[in-house]
Amino acid sequence: MSVVREQCGRRLQNWGLEDIGFATELILRELITNAIRYGTPPVRVRLVHDRSLGCEVSDGSSTSPHLRRAAATDQGERGLFLVAQFAERWSTRYTHRGKVTRAEQSLQGSPSQDTGGDMEQILLSRRDDEPQ
Repeated sequence: MSVVREQCGRRLQNWGLEDIGFATELILRELITNAIRYGTPPVRVRLVHDRSLGCEVSDGSSTSPHLRRAAATDQGERGLFLVAQFAERWSTRYTHRGKVTRAEQSLQGSPSQDTGGDMEQILLSRRDDEPQ
């Protein structure tokens, strides 16, 4: 995972998109984790810079990912929920070799720019697993 994180950071820097680095790494980490946990090899990662930033993770499975809301006591199951929070949209498309799960981030302003806050703090503030 550290190799992907390093390559992602370099690519974002080359594109002048360092300000969305935290969210991009989080999205990739969650999509890759899902592909490893629920998919089948090979797992591939691709970043696409166009009108938006597309983070694509492909694997050899045709199993569809599902957004779930984790209970406060769950140790996991928050991956796609986090992706949905930080991506403008996410989707899955099926190929003859498996599937590609894609998350798109707007380049018109990252969530941290829109709210005037630090991306890490925004993520931590969105946690809903603390006792009420």
